[in-house]
Amino acid sequence: MPTTEFETLIEGLLEPGAYPHPVTEVERIETHISVVLLAGDFAYKLKKPLDLGFLDFSTLVRRRTLCGEELRLNRRLAPQLYLSVEPVTGTPARPRIGGDGEAIEWAVRMRRFSQEALLSRRTVTMDIVERIAVRVADFHAHIPVAPPDSDYGREAAVLGPMLENFRQIRAGLAADQAGRIDALEAWTRARAEALREEITQRRRDGHIRECHGDMHRGNIAIVADEVVIFDAIEFSPELRWIDTMSEVAFLVMDLDEGGYAVLARRFLDRYLALTGDYAGLPLLDLYKIYRAMVRAKVIAIRLGQAQVPPAEAAVERRDLARYLDLAEGYTRSRRPTLILLHGLSGSGKSWLAGELLEHLAAIRIRSDIERKRLFGLAADADSTATVGDIYTGEATAWTYERLRALARAVLAAGYDVLVDAAFLRRDQRRAFLALAEALGCPCRILCAHAPEAVLRERLAARRRAGGDPSEADEAVLDLQLSGQEPPAGEELTHLISVDTSASPDLADLAARLVAGSG
Repeated sequence: MPTTEFETLIEGLLEPGAYPHPVTEVERIETHISVVLLAGDFAYKLKKPLDLGFLDFSTLVRRRTLCGEELRLNRRLAPQLYLSVEPVTGTPARPRIGGDGEAIEWAVRMRRFSQEALLSRRTVTMDIVERIAVRVADFHAHIPVAPPDSDYGREAAVLGPMLENFRQIRAGLAADQAGRIDALEAWTRARAEALREEITQRRRDGHIRECHGDMHRGNIAIVADEVVIFDAIEFSPELRWIDTMSEVAFLVMDLDEGGYAVLARRFLDRYLALTGDYAGLPLLDLYKIYRAMVRAKVIAIRLGQAQVPPAEAAVERRDLARYLDLAEGYTRSRRPTLILLHGLSGSGKSWLAGELLEHLAAIRIRSDIERKRLFGLAADADSTATVGDIYTGEATAWTYERLRALARAVLAAGYDVLVDAAFLRRDQRRAFLALAEALGCPCRILCAHAPEAVLRERLAARRRAGGDPSEADEAVLDLQLSGQEPPAGEELTHLISVDTSASPDLADLAARLVAGSG
């Protein structure tokens, strides 16, 4: 269907009588690749008849096929929204949704919801990002892994779309921005080359999966108090059979761009705690830049598609430049800090670590969670009711070995790391001090403490409330009190002590923890 004929069709579908259900008026929403018509209780999405290289909607057969794919893919995360694929019959001037006769176009029928439900139009909260993290982690755990004989996730498949973004952005940019694009492309090429083995390992480890592919605030809504993630990529298998960390990076970048940097860290922290996928962190910045460039490309395409009014074009170009600023920020190297959260059970270590995430661009690793993960348990599982004693000396040694390996991976990726564990023995702390020395990273031992009566009161309250990964009780505290080895000697040069029974100045504490890291 020619573009002019498609426009005639859309004009015809703006008439309420074109629908088989009650409609008083029709609202049109347009993107660079589709038109959505809001009609009564439903929304109808039609694909524009175009070929942009990375997508091909140029024939009716392809549009019909891809409508079916859109339905299949989106029913994974938004089954309550995606209802059916409907033929458009009649003529372009007098079309009808459904009806008799040959289909002249196809539309995906969806249940309509208020546009104010979109995260891009409402305030994002801590509760929302926590719920999204749970939803995404569960989604990633259950979607198919890329077939071994496919090219998905290979180095060329990872780098190709990144380079294509730069090419398409250049076409929509003013000449004075070309140098910035060149620099970002050079960084991307160099980083992908440096991470070649990590990219290959991600594929071997089964992290290339049939993802959503376009997970940002504009494609997430809160409908009937549920997190609904919609509009997955149907037009390109290459853009959805990707590393799960690339999907995570999109939302992290998008939250950063929206002024929600703290919530971006909370989303990442929760996702990593649920999945244990810390091995993906070295690729996170590469993927965040890629995702910023995806958004910049969409703007560039939109600017090049039609005669955009000057005022609107100016806004679009400012948005595009903002994505370049964001991407450039991700290229800056960091000297990370290793922070050990040390203290007795009930001392407030985990609370303190969580609060510090609002002030530090750090990754948190919790011993309570990683210990259970080693035994195949969920964070909130009761180990005594399942696998038995997971707190033997051997299990504890195994847990600290895992924490050290994870801390090494996070530090090597350039991120500060908060290791939340008791660290009651000197040899446990010294192993991490040696790690920091080997990597040339500053190390801080953040000692959380409170009066013994407060510790016991907290433990009792925690056990009554339930749902906490820690299984420590007063009997455990008694053992810790009798067997702890307080920091001494050279350790004291790394020590920062905090009384959690008071209200510590978290911003000041965060500044002290990373002072001199640079």
